[in-house]
Formats: sequence, structure tokens, C-alpha cells
Amino acid sequence: MSLLPQLRYPTVTQLVSSAQALAARRAGLCVLRQVGVSRAGRPLHLLSVGRARRAVLVVAGAHANEPTGGPTLLALAERVLCERELRSGTSWHFLLCADPDGASLHRTPAPRSLFDYHLGFFRPAAEEQPEWSPSVLPPHRLPPETRALTRVIDELRPYLQVTLHGTDLGGSWVQLTKDIPGLAEPFAKSAAELHIPVETGASDAAGWAASGPGVHVMPSPGAGAAYPSMPDDARHSTWYHTHRYGGLTAVVEVPMWASDLVDDPAPHPAPAAAIRRLGRRLLRDGLEVERVLAEALPRLEGVEGPLLRAAKWALELVPGLAADWMHTPPADDTMAYVGSVDAFGRRLPLRAAAMLLRILQEADDLAAPRLERLVATWSDAFAARFRARWVPLEHQVEHQSRTVVAAALHARERAA
Repeated sequence: MSLLPQLRYPTVTQLVSSAQALAARRAGLCVLRQVGVSRAGRPLHLLSVGRARRAVLVVAGAHANEPTGGPTLLALAERVLCERELRSGTSWHFLLCADPDGASLHRTPAPRSLFDYHLGFFRPAAEEQPEWSPSVLPPHRLPPETRALTRVIDELRPYLQVTLHGTDLGGSWVQLTKDIPGLAEPFAKSAAELHIPVETGASDAAGWAASGPGVHVMPSPGAGAAYPSMPDDARHSTWYHTHRYGGLTAVVEVPMWASDLVDDPAPHPAPAAAIRRLGRRLLRDGLEVERVLAEALPRLEGVEGPLLRAAKWALELVPGLAADWMHTPPADDTMAYVGSVDAFGRRLPLRAAAMLLRILQEADDLAAPRLERLVATWSDAFAARFRARWVPLEHQVEHQSRTVVAAALHARERAA
């Protein structure tokens, strides 16, 4: 019987219960142990399958608003147990949730629309994200989740770390800290079979080299950033911690809602002008949320916490990012890239508004109904512009699982 919850995103408690059942059922091969605690004292669990020194580490839950990684991790653990070839000379290790505190704040029961998704939205500020905090904080201020993750990497020395990420609306893509030759073909085949578009011009990978459609290789340290205003840098994240042991990291992104507008490699007729317009819209939308926040803050005296910190952090990114888009030549000139920037520009103020809405609703603030209408309007416009279609959860999980296995097998050949 599969331990994967059917057609829903499991909570961290459900993930742990499933992992405990799996470890009990296959006690000769599986071990579940605690490897740290969160800032709020929640345990961080690692499920290990096999004991070989050559290791793969899979991390779920690094971003609270990307819930597909949890069920993917369970599906992968079961697949590794069923397929002896995957365990041949290789141990697999699964960090069930890198940020259980964040997971407790983001609520994704079974969203029927982007508006439903945003009603329970939470994504912490960069310094509170386990993988990203080293890019913005000095070592002595790193959160315990980050320290636990790097300890696991130091212990296992994996030849491959895979971190399971996702996007609300768009396509699938992979980010690599070093190239994995041969990965692009099975990745593309899986996406095509499951009707998931490949995000060929992902704004997250702007200006990076591609070893195949949707497979992006991060630039070396010292290379210029496509968006100079952004305070964090992937090259200082925990993704690069594997390099000290000769390993690499693959970040596998999969969408909840798909859009066929993000996989069009055709040249855009006027990319610079289009992105300047998107920059102006980003400023306008950010200011609209700023006005609601400024009006409500005097009534929120004494209110503090991760939701407010995250909403303020998202709004602080807006002016610099808008300036990057309006005054820096585009990193790519394709329809797919302009579409990805369009999505990014809608996403940032919408997320800030959604988190502020939760705060205002909790305080029963008079501005809550107006902000709720704004979140609903922006969510619906986002879905309509990109012709969003739901990707069945089993397809999200299957595609992410296939990509992880392909990355592990091809990276193992590279490391041999």
C-alpha cells in the first residue's frame, strides 16, 4: 500500500507519520532520525535508505509555499526501496522538511484557484529561509535550520543534493550548480508525457547558460547578476555547500498551475520595451500595497511576526527590481523570458498583499475587505493572462520524481 496521501498536500506531521511507517516496515534498510530543531523547536527529520558511502540527499520544504516536495519525497523513498538498481552502491537520504516553522504558516489544503492558494500564503523573508540565509547573513547569525542542513551535508558528503522546489504558475525547470550531461533529454521527455510546459526562459535563471531547454547551469562566483538589486545570491546559498566535497546541487521546479506561455523560445518583437512596461507595473502595484500597509500600521501597533516581516521584505524588493527591469538590458529576448518576468512582476506584490491580508483579517482591520478584493482581482488576472491550468498533483510528483532519479543516475556517471 502506498504511503503517499492521495490528491492532497500532506502536512509535516503527516510526512513524519508516513516516514515512520516506512521505516518500521523496512527496518533493515530505513532509518528515521532527528537531525536538528527549528527556531520554534520543531524537529527536523532525516529518512535514510541504505548505508553506502556514496550518497544522494533530497531536501523538501525549503520554501513553505512550495508544497509538492513533500509528497515527491515520499514517492521517491518508496521508489528507491522498490528499485534495487537505485540503491546499488548508493544511499538515499531525505530531509522531510527544511522549514517546519514556515510550513506551519503556509496553508495549502486543496486549492481550487490561485485566489484560494493566496488566502493561505506564506513565504518568509530571505534571512529566515534555510537555503538562502547564508546569502544575506553572516555565519554567526544563521538560523538553526540552515546549520542542521549544512551539518547533514558535512556528514553525508553527497555527490548530489536535490532540493525540491515549485512555482505557483508557470512551467518546470532545473537549476544546477554544475552541469549534469544527459539530464536535459529525460527531463524534457517527462514534461512532455505529463503535459507540463518547460520554462525555457525562467527569470530565476536569467543570463545563465542552458545545457538543454529548461536546464540551467548557475554562473561561477564573480559573474555579474542579471538583477543587481536583488540582495541574495544563489552562489552563497546552501546549494554550494556540496562543492567542498566534490558534489553538486540540482534544484527541480514544478508548477501547480501550468502555462504554455512560458515555453515559447521565439524572439519577442520588443523585449526591452515590454520589460520596461512590466517594471512600471511592478512599481504601481507595489505602491498600492504600500499604501494599504501605511494606512493600517498605526492600527496594528504591537503586531509583529513572520507574516509582517515577510510582507515588508517583499515590498522592499520592488523598487530595486523595477529599476533593474527599466534600466538594464534584458538578459534574454525570448517570448518565454518576457512571460516569466511578467509572472514574477505579478507574483511579488500579490504575495505581499496576501500576507498583509492575513494580518489584517486576524486583526479584524477595516482595510481587510478592500485588500481581499485586490488579492482576488490580481489572482484572477494572473490566472487569466497566463491561461492557467491545474497540473494534477500526481503529475507534479511523477515529473519531479523522474527528474530526481535521472539527475542521480547521470550525476553518478559523472562522479564515477
